[in-house]
Amino acid sequence: MKRSSPAFIFVFVAFLLSAVLLDGPGATSAAGQHGFSVKEYEEFHDVLHPLEHEALPKKDFKRIRSQASLLVKRGNAIVKLGVPSGTSENKKEEFAKELDSFRKALAKFRSDAKQGTNDQLKTSYSAVHDSFEMLAALLR
Repeated sequence: MKRSSPAFIFVFVAFLLSAVLLDGPGATSAAGQHGFSVKEYEEFHDVLHPLEHEALPKKDFKRIRSQASLLVKRGNAIVKLGVPSGTSENKKEEFAKELDSFRKALAKFRSDAKQGTNDQLKTSYSAVHDSFEMLAALLR
């Protein structure tokens, strides 16, 4: 059996440590856990994702309603942020229009979460989701 050189072992151990420390469990990259370069988008998606992929398919409207105020709060942080710095000039107008649509969708969702039917909630939640996806596409 061949013995490994100390230099090789050192490089290998350093590589493993960097992988664990930089990309280990619970770590996020500079772009965030979900790939968003803007903190407000990342935080919004943290709430949106489980609702979209767990609660909505199960028609768990109680869960969606219970998370509505947090989702709206984080959505309003996106609206308040406005067009992120670094957005190319040719996308700024489109981004601003989509932000306005997102703001309106959030307001409708907030209202439906408080007093709308489940069908109204589903529709307004989907509008928020779809509008966010448009913003996310523009962000990239």
